[in-house]
Amino acid sequence: MRIFGRVRQRPSTDWRLATNRAFSLIDDGRYEDAGALLTRAADLEPWLSESWFNLALLHKFRHDWEQARAAGLRAVALLERDAGAPDWWNVGIAATALQDWPLARRAWQAYGLRVPGNGHGSLAASGEPLGMNLGGAAVRLSPDGEAEVVWGRRLDPARIEVLNIPLPSSGRRWGEVVLHDGAPRGERTTAASGSPGGRPSVYPVFDEIELWAPSSVPTWVVLIEAATQADRDALERLAADAGYAAEDWSSSVRLLCRACSESRMPSEEGDGLALHDPHDHSVPGHPGPLGHTAPDGLWSPERECGLAAPGSLVRGLLDGWVADSPDTRDWRDLEEVC
Repeated sequence: MRIFGRVRQRPSTDWRLATNRAFSLIDDGRYEDAGALLTRAADLEPWLSESWFNLALLHKFRHDWEQARAAGLRAVALLERDAGAPDWWNVGIAATALQDWPLARRAWQAYGLRVPGNGHGSLAASGEPLGMNLGGAAVRLSPDGEAEVVWGRRLDPARIEVLNIPLPSSGRRWGEVVLHDGAPRGERTTAASGSPGGRPSVYPVFDEIELWAPSSVPTWVVLIEAATQADRDALERLAADAGYAAEDWSSSVRLLCRACSESRMPSEEGDGLALHDPHDHSVPGHPGPLGHTAPDGLWSPERECGLAAPGSLVRGLLDGWVADSPDTRDWRDLEEVC
């Protein structure tokens, strides 16, 4: 793990030994032991911004946001440059986790980002969320477990609203907002859509840190019979028109090894915000794509779909979808899974 070097003079040997040992312990998940060493390093070199940056980083790993904010503010107070330091990014993440919106605005602006409502107007003074609407991106849910990459909408530099319907193994739901780390780990590319030179769009993949805002909308899995792709699309439109979501997991989910998931991977459809942009489930090895299409590429009518809708609505939605074309549509085996 890299330790950023921006020092006025070379730190002491004891500081370097304690810090290097601490990051080895962090890599092993031994946060308490690492914290004792980084606290000792800060006592040895309190004038060094890295001492407090490293402590802020540790507290971020532990999700101790009060301590991360305090250490991060100590770090930025000792900086020698005005903008762009990663210390400010960590402060922004901690402030966002704590919903300290004035400090979050200050941190993102100090890093060099344009932030709405950062003047003397009512928005800056009210303490409301930033609402920067930074476009599409992907986020890796449960990055240390059964990782799954889903598409979402970036609300600000540290939060993404999930737009796919995650698989139940992730423990996440459609519409939830997750706090994410600042450094992308992987990229997804989508087909060019009228861009100059026909170049594809590239979207970063961020790692989830924790759930920021839960969703009350449950996830269901259902087996549908859809004679054509248009029949499947009609279900997704019907759910979207009702303010919820349906997603054909048979075609939208692919299995990737972790190395592929963390590299630049193509996403065959959409613009990073569309329903049919594939999301990824990372597993050991290199299994290739998962789907229920026939080997010759023909459409397979039986589809496994995820639905995000209240229990009071989900059966009526499916029955209404079938009623619109009973000869080409059917459903069975509805189950709430998350």
